[in-house]
Amino acid sequence: MSAHASSADGNPGTPEPGAPRAPRADARRNRDKIIEAARAAFTSATEPVALETVAKQAGVGIATLYRNFPTRDALVEAVFANELDQVAACATRLLEELPPPAALRAWMDRYIAFAATKHAMYRDPRTGPTAGRMPVIPTRERIVEAVETLLLAGARDGSLRADVTPDDLTTLLLGVSLAAVSGIRPEQTARHLDLIADGLRPARHA
Repeated sequence: MSAHASSADGNPGTPEPGAPRAPRADARRNRDKIIEAARAAFTSATEPVALETVAKQAGVGIATLYRNFPTRDALVEAVFANELDQVAACATRLLEELPPPAALRAWMDRYIAFAATKHAMYRDPRTGPTAGRMPVIPTRERIVEAVETLLLAGARDGSLRADVTPDDLTTLLLGVSLAAVSGIRPEQTARHLDLIADGLRPARHA
């Protein structure tokens, strides 16, 4: 038997030439650190962010950053996709930890944070819509799916109204997010979200 073949006990041998390799754990960690550092930098900065700054905050060299993200556009798209993945996935996770109304209210906060990151990336002239290079990702569809998961859970146990559609709530949240990134105080945003959450509860009849 060749030294490169799989052993009889089922352990894989040396990968075939040309077979794709899974990223090493340290490479995945570096990629994750770069994405998180870029997200933090894009969100907090008032001026365009240099990629050297992102690399420094991530604790990696600029060569490592470019090895993972050859262009600024690639990094922006990765940050955006990662944020969208997280805000979409956390709907299910919150429902495992909280009753539907509380899970929905917590998810609304996460959605507003996502909107702030998106707005910050649009604000950078090197990655915003004026540059014509913002990634095309099915954002609304993913958000509507997350909202639907939360609303259905509440409708099933009677804790949320059953006549509100995912599109209804997504449209309301879009309005709040636009107001939030326009500069209103955080407590005003929280009040707006509380009002929406209250309106989603079933009417109590005397």
